[in-house]
Amino acid sequence: MANTPKLIYIAGPMRGLPENNSSAFTEADRILAAEGWEVINPDSLSLQVGGPEMLAVRPALLDTLMEAERALIRHCAAIYLLPGWEKSEGARAELAVALREGLQIIVGGGMEGGE
Repeated sequence: MANTPKLIYIAGPMRGLPENNSSAFTEADRILAAEGWEVINPDSLSLQVGGPEMLAVRPALLDTLMEAERALIRHCAAIYLLPGWEKSEGARAELAVALREGLQIIVGGGMEGGE
């Protein structure tokens, strides 16, 4: 039987940071994929709906995207928290979903809790 990659969601600060912290999300995506994870990268998802500029002028779109991201987390095996996650309201909400769902929690390269 083939080895199925596990899904992991990247959570971290975006709004208010230069280029929406895109380089941190991209680097984490690259590293996690190289480790065999199938990565859900919210930075990539936001670009699919018009990027930070569109989300800034359409708050309802941002709310919808965040709801969809929280739903995606429920299908993951783990969540990866980028440095600064604790200062991000969105990342804290995503972590709360991950904790409720019993996901493995990976903090900036170290591991906590989970399965």
